[in-house]
Amino acid sequence: MPSERRILLIDSKNESLEQFKTILQFIDEDYDWVLPEEAAQHLKQHQNWKAVLLGAGVKNIDDSQKLINSAPELPFIVQESVSELTAFANVVAAINGSINYAQFTHALHHCESYLRNKPGKSVSSSKDLLHTLVGKSQEMQTVRKLIEQVSPTDANVLVLGESGTGKEVVAQSIHRLSKRSKGPFVPVNCGAIPGELLESELFGHEKGAFTGAISARKGRFELAQGGTLFLDEIGDMPLPMQVKLLRVLQERVFERVGSATQVKADVRVVAATHRELEQLVEDGKFREDLFYRLNVFPIETPALRERREDIPLLAQELINRLAEREGESVKLTDNAYQSLMEHKWSGNVRELANLLERLTILYPNQIVDVADLPAKYQHIEVEAFEPEYPESMLEREALNDLFGSSEEDYDEEDDFNDVGLMTSLPEEGINLKEYLAELEINLINQALDFHDGVVARAAEMLGMRRTTLVEKMRKYGLNQA
Repeated sequence: MPSERRILLIDSKNESLEQFKTILQFIDEDYDWVLPEEAAQHLKQHQNWKAVLLGAGVKNIDDSQKLINSAPELPFIVQESVSELTAFANVVAAINGSINYAQFTHALHHCESYLRNKPGKSVSSSKDLLHTLVGKSQEMQTVRKLIEQVSPTDANVLVLGESGTGKEVVAQSIHRLSKRSKGPFVPVNCGAIPGELLESELFGHEKGAFTGAISARKGRFELAQGGTLFLDEIGDMPLPMQVKLLRVLQERVFERVGSATQVKADVRVVAATHRELEQLVEDGKFREDLFYRLNVFPIETPALRERREDIPLLAQELINRLAEREGESVKLTDNAYQSLMEHKWSGNVRELANLLERLTILYPNQIVDVADLPAKYQHIEVEAFEPEYPESMLEREALNDLFGSSEEDYDEEDDFNDVGLMTSLPEEGINLKEYLAELEINLINQALDFHDGVVARAAEMLGMRRTTLVEKMRKYGLNQA
């Protein structure tokens, strides 16, 4: 069965056929040649072609159209520019007149691009990446594609991007899709470990190698054998350690601190930083040779503000994960999502995750609108819903507040005495209706006096609507200023 590196050449014996063969041999491309009448059967039997060339000897347009239409997953190059043929999406190039090397290699490049970007490729890995690196933006599609391309290799990878953009998630995805996936994934934050301890942390030490080394200990390189070592914040690594790391990357061996025995480093290194390494190189704070050793395959994680269209999908994925972990979730309105998409997100995905966790605590299993978001996330004007309650309910709650307090809450100089509030019921009893009316009149008069007769301010002070206060004033015959 032909491999993907083979090209199917369909042509009759003529001058163009010999030109095709000469160019294919010159650029070292393997090919199979079949006559036009044999082409249909050949395409049915084999599908793994790198490209299909329709030479000038294929004269029948109908037959050519049937061939092209029968294999939409394959890219075709036609020698003559016939409009009926170039209308097909999988006809990626047309060659007019005599064939030359430059024209043919350019057409062949189109074929490789057609296969490389073909929908449905690497379905299992794509599903995994869609779940871990959520988003439909062009930026995230590029990141996922780069991960799929580099994962099967053993190349060093440098993940760049601001804090909170998910650099470790990228590193874990590379490991999970690599041939080392059954081995360990060992992360180490180079910026969180003091420089004098970093060598021991990475390479391990022998007993007695330094004060406090009471026993031998494996380093991260040994713990990651057969797997992936993730060096986070590599830009914070001290220069002396950079020299030692460079030697390990070049020679693939290391020694524990206090030992002269070399240990083979069967480890793939993925490094990450939020800092501009090229600027650090210019400033003399990062070794240029180490930079190029690490920067074999750079992947840049985009800031969240650069892919705002991904926020609804990303937020929903984070909410789902919270629900699995905590058993609680929230729902966001379209307006809430729109407001979040206007935010600058200096903390990137980590900031969004923290916000959603906070909202889940505040509004468990509830719907969150713009007004429920913290003030800094409210970027659009939406009229907030302010519930109104029946007056009987509000009055009942007010009375409960007044009479539900203990005697310890009052003293002879307490403000409540100014409104005639009894701290105990007299033996002869009272007319409750009249008492409450007098109490209400007293409170209304105090509120009006306090705000110089401004009804709206008095109503706000009493916790009621202005129209309600006006009705009560009319009921009790109180004059409005």
